[in-house]
This record gives sequence, C-alpha cells and structure tokens, in this order.
Amino acid sequence: MFEGVETLVSEHAELEQRLADPSVHADPSLAKRLNRRYAELTAIVAAYGAWRQAGDDRAAALELAADDSAFAAEASELAAKQDELAERLRMLLLPRDPNDDRDAILEIKAGEGGAESALFAGDLLRMYLRFAERAGWSTQVLDAEESDLGGYKDVSVAVKARGSAEPGTAPFARLKYEGGVHRVQRVPVTESQGRIHTSAAGVLVLPEAEDEGEVEINANDLRIDVFRSSGPGGQSVNTTDSAVRITHLPTGIVVSCQNEKSQLQNKEQAMRILRARLLAAAQEEAEREASDARRSQVRTVDRSERVRTYNFPENRISDHRTGYKAYNLDVVLDGELGPVVQSLVDADAEAALAATAERGDGE
Repeated sequence: MFEGVETLVSEHAELEQRLADPSVHADPSLAKRLNRRYAELTAIVAAYGAWRQAGDDRAAALELAADDSAFAAEASELAAKQDELAERLRMLLLPRDPNDDRDAILEIKAGEGGAESALFAGDLLRMYLRFAERAGWSTQVLDAEESDLGGYKDVSVAVKARGSAEPGTAPFARLKYEGGVHRVQRVPVTESQGRIHTSAAGVLVLPEAEDEGEVEINANDLRIDVFRSSGPGGQSVNTTDSAVRITHLPTGIVVSCQNEKSQLQNKEQAMRILRARLLAAAQEEAEREASDARRSQVRTVDRSERVRTYNFPENRISDHRTGYKAYNLDVVLDGELGPVVQSLVDADAEAALAATAERGDGE
C-alpha cells in the first residue's frame, strides 16, 4: 500500500538539495516552481511518515499484547489512527489541478436586474475582498466600471498570496469554485412597495499567468484603442484619452481598462487580464483535445451555470452544487466564506476519490 510514495520521498530529498544551491535562486521563476513542488511533497512525505510510524507502533503494541492484554486497546487505537492517516494520505495523492498554486483574477459582472444587479455585484466584491483579507491575501482592483446608483457594472480584481502558499490554499485553489451565476433575492432600495426581486451577477475566476513569457502574445495580433475614461470623476477622468481597449485578433478577446490615471498603467493592467484569459482558453482547448471530461474546476467558471442563491429576507445562503445551506448570510457577505468554499472542496475531493476507485475496479 502506498508503494509509489517512495518515489515522491526521493524527489522531495532531491528538491531539498537543489533548493540549498544558491545558483537556483538566481532564477526567481525556477526557485518559485521548485519551492511550490517542495511544499506539495512536504505535506505528502509528512503524512506518509506518520502513517508508517503508526503502523510500526501498532505492530509493536500487538506484539506486546501477547504478554500483556493492556496493549490490545492501544493497538486498536493505533489501528484507527493509521486508518485516518491513510485517508489523509489518499487525499493528498489525488490528482491536483495544475492551477491550484496560482494567484487569481476575479471578474464580477452585473447581469439581470439592472441597478439592483450592479448593487449586488458591489456586495459580492466586498465579500471577496473581506474573504481575501481573512486569508492573508493581497488584492488590487485592476479595472472597475461603476453604476450610477452605486455598485459595479463590471469589476476585475487581482488576488495574490503573500509568500508561498500551502498546497490547496492559494487564491485560485479556493476561489475557482466561485465561477458562475450568483442570484440574489431581496427588496431593492428602489422598490417602493416592498416586493422581493430576483437579480443576478456573473463571476469568472481565472488563474493568473505567472510571468509574461508563460503566454506568448504577438504584438501584431493586438489592436489597441485609446478612449476617454467614463466614471465618477477624478482629475484625469473624462479629460484625457487614458482608457485602453485591447483586442486580441486571433481569439476576439477584448479587454478594457480605465481605472488608472495613465494610459501606460491601463495598458499594463489590460495585458495582465488578457494573459489570464488566454491562459485559461489555452488550457480548456488542451483539455478538449485530450478528450478528457471537463473537471469541476473548469466547469465552475462557466457563467451560464447558476451556482448560488443569496436570500436576504431569510438571511439564507444556498449553494446549488453541493446542497450547502446556512442562515448566516450577513456573516458570509462580511467575508466569512470559508465553510461555503470548504463544502465545494470536500465535494470535489469525494468525486475524485470515487473516480479513482472506479478506475481501480476497472483495472
């Protein structure tokens, strides 16, 4: 059982030696990749060591139980502990989404419901910013188109981990499940008769490209237009052509940015979003070519999928994918999103375990 882990133990030892070499750190990109893999393997090696130690301790207890029955109870406890450690190790060995260690770009777009939808998009933005703050991540609003009555028609945010994140805790690994249509049920501020309305906002979560070289973009494939910013004012807004719209001609992807004061800054932000969108598109295409079933992580970024309902009159939040339901909507909107996300992480892991078991039965 777990014979293949010995190969990972050897890889972990080799990585430890490489990371001790100062020349490796002369290449920040290489050092980051090696550190990331080392952190992933460290969790597996630690779990494997604990599982083996529990097995050795149990065997010793069974041996001693032949002379002293008091050790039989200890052997039973160690057997239960070994089973728990085996389950943890199985979870760590499941195939991982290669994007799970990445930072993320989060896009929120108002949808059905007009002004109310834009207000709800603003509520979602605040929820994610508070959730990121609780997780110790940094955030940067890359671009935002505000609504006349408040909220946002469209907003893009970069979410970055500070330092090296533990496996499964990086921004994309946690936020990828947020992709889809988020529906709100409440009495809008513009409703004079107290009727409950339903509106929605779309969320898209993209893994951020780690460096410019990861996604090759030919300058000849870009059409760059500049225009006058629109929005709630500011010294340079509406006075200079600082806003930038970039069209990637081969794919038709269009990105606009007007949040920054200078044309150069808006171009840099737009290119950052464009790289993330092209990376996601390339990965989805690669999956289709491989004829693999689309994984749940990819499926959740499809905005056509209604994923969650926020019911204000009942203070209820419901996730339609896992059946998760709680009556603490006010707390969740204040950034306490962890339990909701964890329900999706757990469901994803259970599905992966089931798929692994099916493959094992078919062999």
